[in-house]
Formats: sequence, C-alpha cells, structure tokens
Amino acid sequence: MRRTGPANASPKWVVVANGDNRRVSLFAAAAEAAGHGTPRVVEWLDVLRDGGHDFADDEFVRLDSPGENADVDALLRGTDDPTRVEGSARWYARFMGCVASLRGGRRLDDPTDLAVMFDKRLCHERLARAGVPVPPSPTSGEVPPVRDWADVRALMDEAGMRRVFVKLAHGSSASGVLAIETSASGRIRATTSVERTADGRLHNSLRVRRYTTEAEIASIVDTLAPDGLHVERWLPKASLGGRSADLRVVVVGGRATHAVVRTSRSPLTNLHLGGTRGDLAAVRALAGDRWAAVIEAAERAAACFPGTLCVGVDLLPAIGWRRFAVGEVNAFGDLLPRLTGLPGSGAEGMDTYAAQVATAASFHRAHRPGRSTPPDQPEQPGPPASPHDLPRTAHATA
Repeated sequence: MRRTGPANASPKWVVVANGDNRRVSLFAAAAEAAGHGTPRVVEWLDVLRDGGHDFADDEFVRLDSPGENADVDALLRGTDDPTRVEGSARWYARFMGCVASLRGGRRLDDPTDLAVMFDKRLCHERLARAGVPVPPSPTSGEVPPVRDWADVRALMDEAGMRRVFVKLAHGSSASGVLAIETSASGRIRATTSVERTADGRLHNSLRVRRYTTEAEIASIVDTLAPDGLHVERWLPKASLGGRSADLRVVVVGGRATHAVVRTSRSPLTNLHLGGTRGDLAAVRALAGDRWAAVIEAAERAAACFPGTLCVGVDLLPAIGWRRFAVGEVNAFGDLLPRLTGLPGSGAEGMDTYAAQVATAASFHRAHRPGRSTPPDQPEQPGPPASPHDLPRTAHATA
C-alpha cells in the first residue's frame, strides 16, 4: 500500500539513487540549505531487489542516475564487469521496468519521458517532429534496426554521409560512440573510447583511440549492433581556443538555468574523456545576438519532455557560432558542480540542484503524473508552464 502521512505535513524529499554517489550529497546539501531537511534516500539496488517501492503522498520523488555502482550495473546489464560496453539493451529494458515499479509520491521524472530520452532513435524523432534543430539521421524513430556494419555503410551511402556518429541507442556518457569519417579514396577512421580486446570483447576506456581499418571498425559495430544503434550526420562544430566545442545547457522547469562549454581535441567532448570546461563568456561574445538561439533551442528541446523537471541538453554549435543543433537530451545531465545560474535565468547564485529544489513545487502543480505526451505525439514547444517562483528577467547577452 502507498505510504501516507499527516494531511498537514510539509512536503518531503526522496531521492532514488545510489546513496554513496556525490550526486546525492550535492542534492542533499541544496535541500538542506533551502530548509527542506535531509532527503530520504531509496537505493536503486533495493528497488531492483524488492521489485519496486511505495512513496507517501507528500513526498517529492526525484530520480537520479543508477550509474557508477557495480552491483546495480550487474543487475541491469547482466555482466559482472562494469567496463563492458555490451548489454545496453538489457540495461534499458530492466531500468525502464525498475522505474515503472515506483509507486505514489509527487513524481518529477515522467516514465514515458525517460523511456524516450534513453532511446536516441525515439528522442531524435520527438525533437525533429517538434521542430527542434537536430542532425539529420536515417535511424530516427521506429525504423528497421541496424543489424551490422554493412547496414551502417548502406545508410551512409544512401544519405550521402561521409562523416557520421554511430551511437548505442541506449548508451550514455559516450559509451559505444564512434565518430566515423570516410573519404572518396577509401580511407576510413573511427574515433572512440571503445577498447577492443584480443578476444573481441568491448570495454569503455578513459583514453580516446582511433581505428583506421574497416575490419576493426566493422568488428566493433557488429558487436554493438544487437543492442541497437543510432546513426546521425557528424556536423562540423565550432571551435574555441583551437579545440572542438559544444554546450551542455541545463533546463529546470522549462527554463534554461545553467550552461557549460565543453572543449576537446577529439570529436568527443565528454569531460571524463579529457574534455575541459571552456570560457562561457567567450562563447557568448562569439555568438553575439545568436546566444538567444542557444537558450531557445535548449528550452524547446526540454519542452518535448514536459513531465520531467530537469534535463541536460547538449547543443552542437556550427562553425562560426551562428547556428545550433540539439545532439542529446539527458535525463541525468545536471552534474555540474560549483556552476551557478545564468544571468537573468532566475537561478543566479544557485547550482543545478538548488534550482530544482526552488522549482519543484510549482512544477508539480503544473505537471500532474501521466500528463507527458506519448512519443508519437510530441507536445508543441511553448512558454514554460511552471516558471521559477523567482522573478523572471530576460537572459542577459554578452
């Protein structure tokens, strides 16, 4: 049965997470600073083992990443080696089932939204149908699965794409991503964090490496294909200080509140793969009056997931910083320690977690459980339905 409390009790926070993760301690600090007390933690491991969990009617339920825990990973992916790349389809099915087993409470992460965000093919389709700028993709939506490298080659040829990103449909943190470039002369190169061992197994590595033979690349893709693949055009990105650059924009309650520049000497800008934070002020100066397009694109992407309080939107700036496309929408993309809110966002002086604490009540009033739009009927983006309680001002430009 659902847990209940006194009718006049103050709302309480519950975080479903891996309790020893720094995400939990950062969020707990934000809740405590706001006078909400210490959140109750429900372990993903317990949810998986118990077959679900019940929440009280007055509990705000916030889901956080199930990653970085070997025991949880073993249950979700069915492997005892957390560095293995394979198993993402099994992870997706089991994690979505785990989310569905959570009952009651004031939910801030809609299960339907999560199911789409964690399938890059469905996410791409939802964004594209809502008019959000995205890289062209031959695997957008519910299309026949990519079976092997031969299928990837055929899709590239049919679409006239010489440079593509091949991604695990249910991957995260650049796991299984290959940036592939080909030439008319037959040369080929794949940049990836995937390490292929002598026995053909694939492991995630913190070192970005390059494969330059089609046989090596085909072997990796053929091994990944059973988990589901998404292919999209590799758009040339703008640079900052001689390094490739993109943006992670956090949107809370429909408002773009935080942004960070990620730069790298490789096509993969993830910070754990050697990417570094860039100078946001320099980017805003380069973008000039087009900075508003960054905010608009991020907020339009987030509007496609109306039942989820917070998302991290990855934006790909075109050369010259005049156009922007959305590369990913991340359900757990708020881990940006010590980063405070954008000027005019309503979250000045707050980190990403404090912004969520400040917005949760108004967001929940506007977004009741089950309101999220199905993947094949995306909600048209519009003004945020639940702005921060803080006064709104226009986003400042450089």
